[in-house]
Amino acid sequence: MNPEPENPFQSIESAYQFVTLLAATVVKARRELEIDIEREELTPSRRLNVLRVALFNVKKLEGDINRSRRLLNDLRTLLCEERIGVSSRSTSSETMHSETDAAA
Repeated sequence: MNPEPENPFQSIESAYQFVTLLAATVVKARRELEIDIEREELTPSRRLNVLRVALFNVKKLEGDINRSRRLLNDLRTLLCEERIGVSSRSTSSETMHSETDAAA
């Protein structure tokens, strides 16, 4: 009797907003790592190597998040176009029925 997990995102829009905030946080972390690396480069150490590995991974994460954000944006666009297409088709259909009824 496991209850269904709650959906943390109520819509594609809320998921997109979350990923956008996450992207901004990752950019901030990358900048902080770059500053730390600049400071550590004066005295090469094991810490410098660790920071470089962390920066490499954060850059990969940043790319992955940006790709996810673009995919969510594409999905939002498709859903929006689909809604517009459905509503315009129903409007066209209603117009055709009204014209047919008027002609009869």
